[in-house]
Amino acid sequence: MVKMKKNKSFQFKPFSPKQRQLIHWWRRKSPHCNCDIVIADGAIRSGKTIACICSFLMWSLEVFDGQNFILAGKTIGSLKKNVISPMLQILTAWGIPYHYVRSGENYIEIGTNVYYLYDANNEASQDRLQGLTAAGAYADEAALFPRNFIEQMIGRCSVEGSKVYMNCNPAAPSHYLNIEYIKQAKEKHIYHLHFTMDDNLSLSPRTKAKYRRMFTGVFYKRFILGEWAATDGLIYQQFADEKERYLIDTPPDIMYAVIGLDFGGSKSAHAMTLTGFTSGFKQVILLDEYYHNNLKSGRLSPKQLEEAFIDFVRRAKSKYKVYEAFCDSAEQTLIEGLTVAAIRARLGIEVRNAIKGPINNRIAFYNSLMAQDRFKIMRHCTAHIKALEEAVYDDSQPVKDVRLDNGTTDIDSLDSMEYSTETVQDDILYLGAA
Repeated sequence: MVKMKKNKSFQFKPFSPKQRQLIHWWRRKSPHCNCDIVIADGAIRSGKTIACICSFLMWSLEVFDGQNFILAGKTIGSLKKNVISPMLQILTAWGIPYHYVRSGENYIEIGTNVYYLYDANNEASQDRLQGLTAAGAYADEAALFPRNFIEQMIGRCSVEGSKVYMNCNPAAPSHYLNIEYIKQAKEKHIYHLHFTMDDNLSLSPRTKAKYRRMFTGVFYKRFILGEWAATDGLIYQQFADEKERYLIDTPPDIMYAVIGLDFGGSKSAHAMTLTGFTSGFKQVILLDEYYHNNLKSGRLSPKQLEEAFIDFVRRAKSKYKVYEAFCDSAEQTLIEGLTVAAIRARLGIEVRNAIKGPINNRIAFYNSLMAQDRFKIMRHCTAHIKALEEAVYDDSQPVKDVRLDNGTTDIDSLDSMEYSTETVQDDILYLGAA
């Protein structure tokens, strides 16, 4: 017997007209019922994900019995957070039992249907779809998926009457999802719905105003206006235009601080960043830095790097509460050396692997802090100041929003800075917003 897992019930709010369109597009009386794919794109916090989940559940459970379905996210972690968690709450609210199998091959049994969980993290991810016959698919954050995964996912949906659901925030205008699917919606029998924050009736005017303050430039166009906008030129335009606005000589009271460390090769640099957080994550303060250019100043031996790290940690801990250092996980031998050195020196700091999440998420995070005037940097941190001023997008790869990394700009300082905040960037961005 399938048992309903104990889970809190989803608290539904009134749906907007756009959400109702998405929920019921597949029904026979809808003019779009013959479409094979639905794509809901647009602004963040626009209500498209919840409406998509409700629609996908209703359609799959009312139309099919004993079929397989695909649930895909950029990572399994993001899929569980964005889709699975609210989906189970919705099923609980509807009184529909389910069985969620987390070990081995992740899947959810709902009635006689089985919903398999997949990540679309890289080109090889599509291999796991091979051999599956599905009646439908749900792709969350589809613009982040490799093209071959989307193609394989659609190809797996070969059961008569199958449909594919995709939602996403916009990316570059030349992105394959925009060019080959949205702009060819009529020819390919795709129903495209564009969402704005006004389509989410649960957002108050104050909340929408808060989100509008959180982004500038291309990220404002994509996340707030929901436009497929291109990156161009400087990454931190606001910092470059108003540098003095972000520079300080004396730090505010710091709740605690974290160290980020990026290891350099023979033609790059070792960089360390000390980042502090004020109470309630109201502000992020770049407090101190270490920068050693291996090409110009000679490559450091592991022993010399360990000594530099010990000095940097001691300097940091003499002023602030510092308990963690996040390092580039690609260099495990160096990390092991730093760990041993920290123990021998009795530094009282934990040396850990950096998350190294998507670079564009890290860029959006810092651009958001700058837009809200919540990022400051000590004036003596000249390497980071220069790195922020000069960071640019690689114009040879407009589709992928790639940060230029050809040795002409200081990427190492930016990486170390981002490693120091990745573990708490979601908390900083949303809990600390005024």
